[in-house]
Amino acid sequence: MKRFVKIMILLTLAVALLAAAGCGGGDKDSGQAKEAKVLNIGFTGPLSGGAAFYGKDILTGLEMGVEQVNASGGVTVAGEKYTLKVTSLDDRYLPNEAATNARRLVKEYNASIIFCPHSGGIAAMQEFNEVENFLIAAYSSEPKLYARGNKLTLLLPPPYNSYIDPFIKKTMAEHGKKVAMIQSNAAYGKDWGTLFAPAWEKAGGTITINSPFSYNTETDFAPYVSKALATKPEVLFVGGASQPTAMVIKQARDQGFKGGLIVLDQAKFEDMADIIGMPALEGAIGIYPYYMNPRPDKAARDKFVSDYKTKYGKRPTYEHVWHYETALALGKALEKAGTVKDAAKIFESMRQVLPLDKSIAPIAIEGVSPKGGYTNLGMAAYIKNGQYGDPIDIPRTE
Repeated sequence: MKRFVKIMILLTLAVALLAAAGCGGGDKDSGQAKEAKVLNIGFTGPLSGGAAFYGKDILTGLEMGVEQVNASGGVTVAGEKYTLKVTSLDDRYLPNEAATNARRLVKEYNASIIFCPHSGGIAAMQEFNEVENFLIAAYSSEPKLYARGNKLTLLLPPPYNSYIDPFIKKTMAEHGKKVAMIQSNAAYGKDWGTLFAPAWEKAGGTITINSPFSYNTETDFAPYVSKALATKPEVLFVGGASQPTAMVIKQARDQGFKGGLIVLDQAKFEDMADIIGMPALEGAIGIYPYYMNPRPDKAARDKFVSDYKTKYGKRPTYEHVWHYETALALGKALEKAGTVKDAAKIFESMRQVLPLDKSIAPIAIEGVSPKGGYTNLGMAAYIKNGQYGDPIDIPRTE
């Protein structure tokens, strides 16, 4: 009798389990939706070391955009539902590590889009991304990246050669023709300097010293600044990531320099002003602050500024907003392309989905050029009497 009862209990449990399995499978016959798959969006950038602030700033904008895509329901590609996920790896601003990270993101995480915010890493990935079929979303203004003709590279900001002549013209008119060059010695800073130096001399200027140094590994900039100021310049040519650039400028002001500043486009005035104050930036020309940009829809711009400040405790810069809106466009492009693997189709769909509806587009990306860059104009500012002057439109030179 006891044996019979045990057998009946086991049979009852088996029937219950089979019934549960039949009801909970989530297939088409059950009427329940399938669980969304995860689609990894790759990121390689400096998350440690001297450029960590810069890398993490880029990452917050990208993550905020991906969060918005997911909050709107994720993406549906060829009938499959996906949730986007940013998978980030630290490359310490080193090109070889960026390349290694890219291969890892493709092989281990099936990423078909990889974001990178430095020219050295982007160039390293361009050596193989077309063969290995992934799109580089490149946050760099390095003109050489356009010249390579890579068909799977999307370039977000305007190339910096667009800024050189307008910066020189304004600075010479305001401050004089003697410049000391003490920009970052990363690939981006060196290349900026290589184009700037002959343009400055062609305009009739003199270079008192050309001595770039590491903004990413040094912590005491005073010796480098002292060496430059000993040459009696009227202008300093400076720039790298915002935080170290601000400290270089502070050192110059602390040592009595009162001249003009040409600031490379990677450094953002609004970030530097928060660190060292507007008086230290007097006489500087650089990138016009995003939160004042008159081009996008004001309501969309102000909402993004407010949302970002609420989430992260500070105003956003172009580093944040370019990545945020690119993530929104990418979500739509994936759906239009009908694939999560074919990078060329995804890139072509990016061209087709832009511009986005102005109500959700806080930077108002206009489109993608034949060479792979966003077509928006650059915008510069000159600081005088503690105020940003009227925005200076900078046509893109690709």
